[in-house]
Amino acid sequence: MAQNLENRPIKISIDTKKAFKTKSVRQLKKEKFLFSTMNSFWLVWIFSKTAKLFLLGISPFRCYIKNTIYNHFCAGETLEESTKVVVKLKENGIKTILDYSKEGHGTTAEFQASIDEIKRVIELAANEKSIPYTSIKLTGVANFSLLEKISKSEALSTSDKDEFQKTMNRLDELFQFCLNNDVPIYIDAEESWIQNAIDQIAEHFMEKYNKRKAIVNTTIQFYRWDRLKYLRKLYERALQKNFFLGIKIVRGAYMEKENDRAHKMQYASPISAYKENVDNDFNEAVRFCLKRIEKISICVGTHNEESTLNLINLMHQNGIEKSDNRVYFSQLYGMSDHISYDLAHEGYNVTKYVPYGPIKSSLPYLIRRAMENTSIAGQSSRELQMIKEELKARREQKLLR
Repeated sequence: MAQNLENRPIKISIDTKKAFKTKSVRQLKKEKFLFSTMNSFWLVWIFSKTAKLFLLGISPFRCYIKNTIYNHFCAGETLEESTKVVVKLKENGIKTILDYSKEGHGTTAEFQASIDEIKRVIELAANEKSIPYTSIKLTGVANFSLLEKISKSEALSTSDKDEFQKTMNRLDELFQFCLNNDVPIYIDAEESWIQNAIDQIAEHFMEKYNKRKAIVNTTIQFYRWDRLKYLRKLYERALQKNFFLGIKIVRGAYMEKENDRAHKMQYASPISAYKENVDNDFNEAVRFCLKRIEKISICVGTHNEESTLNLINLMHQNGIEKSDNRVYFSQLYGMSDHISYDLAHEGYNVTKYVPYGPIKSSLPYLIRRAMENTSIAGQSSRELQMIKEELKARREQKLLR
């Protein structure tokens, strides 16, 4: 687990007043119902298996999804709708990473449409200081099967090579746009069986665009037992090739899927067998990067209070100011508000990762959030307990009046 946690500069408290001050009683009751549901493995399992069926045609199920899990974890179906969330977070000192929620299969035209939509986010971010970054999921702009072939080092056909070149051209266009507008972008990590290709693409464009600062950033999932070694190797490459690194440090979002696939296909799972190993690698990655802050910018995505305190303490030890724009904390929109609001109140750089987009294209993300809240020990229970405490406090306040 985290080490050297003595003499912490601040204490992160579970402060429901601070975290929920902008929410009505009605909103809190809706969230109570949502997290109560996500406490049930079977209800989440049923949702994950049937969610796509709910969206066939006009259906009351679509409205139900939008008014519950979608509205809690996503900002809206359009960029314009999502700006309301950006403003609300900004009022509380929290910044936003807007993410166009599109992943999976698509046509060339759909891939280009995703690039164009992300450009709209970049244009907004260029004029809005509370949007310091944007992000991209490569499966939203590239063929999944092609990424899988590249990851396995399979021989590519002529059509595959042509498709790959088109993919690289699309990404080059996007990252040049990021550079021109001085808006950094994070490439999200995805499933392990396409991650090698994502790493290769990320490294290529980091080397090209990060000569003066980190514009193209990558994401490393430390629930994989091999990722600490990869981080060190990536740093050595950055030194040799003379480019800056931007790293989003996360534990990971595909654990159930990874373990299920490994079991079915009878290969060793890439996921660490013990949570303690994941925590150690995660915290060591933070330590490694902060000691090399002149070369590496980081965004630490965590809902773990101990990991948050560890980062705060390490910043303090390394003489890094709270407002240093090379270090960001990040939590998902709809989760761990008590961490986000406390960090913002103390003057740290904190962002919410805020997806937006059509409900149908957001389903894979929503399913991961539901599964994550069920599989992570105490995650939904913690959120639920804080909501219950806030509702109780408001009832008592009302009685005292």
